[in-house]
Amino acid sequence: MTSRSRLTEEQVSERLAAVPHWSRTGESISRTFEAPSFMDGIAFVHSVADIAEARDHHPDIDIRYNRVTLTLSTHDQGGLTAWDFDLAEAIDAI
Repeated sequence: MTSRSRLTEEQVSERLAAVPHWSRTGESISRTFEAPSFMDGIAFVHSVADIAEARDHHPDIDIRYNRVTLTLSTHDQGGLTAWDFDLAEAIDAI
């Protein structure tokens, strides 16, 4: 299992380079996905939920018709950890 320790600024920069579709805002990273339809967006959210539940690390999810924005941060660490970037990579693989 990956460490839940907060990453340094250098580590965040390195990990962010590996998930180029994600952007950083403060102590979180986010990405907006566009699905062909509302129901496809909901199916995508369900897939994300399965991964998140298995990892016990859950994103903030905002659904706007066919656009789904996911935001990741390790709240109990007050910032970004490897868990956030590992989950981003897993979501990108969906």
